[in-house]
Amino acid sequence: MILLTLLAQAAPAAPGAAAPNPLASFIPIILIFIIMYFVLFRPQMRRQKELRALVSALKTGDRVVTASGIHGMITNVKDTTVTVKVADNVKIEMEKSAVASVLKE
Repeated sequence: MILLTLLAQAAPAAPGAAAPNPLASFIPIILIFIIMYFVLFRPQMRRQKELRALVSALKTGDRVVTASGIHGMITNVKDTTVTVKVADNVKIEMEKSAVASVLKE
């Protein structure tokens, strides 16, 4: 009963008023996705591209730091793995993707 009373009191729509544009309600959602692309996705893609370039440019004699924090020098480079010398007579074979950075000389 209360609902009927409230509906009866609602103002009638003006005869010349246009209906709201349904596209206008999607504009904020579209803007959020655009902002997320430039703030989150694009920088991440750039970092991945730089890491791929770094891994493909590995060569014998490079001083590297692995993702786990091990410092060493590359002694052998294969297709998907590298051998890293971390101490005298201590060599570790690991995936190229485990190399996080190459140290400058």
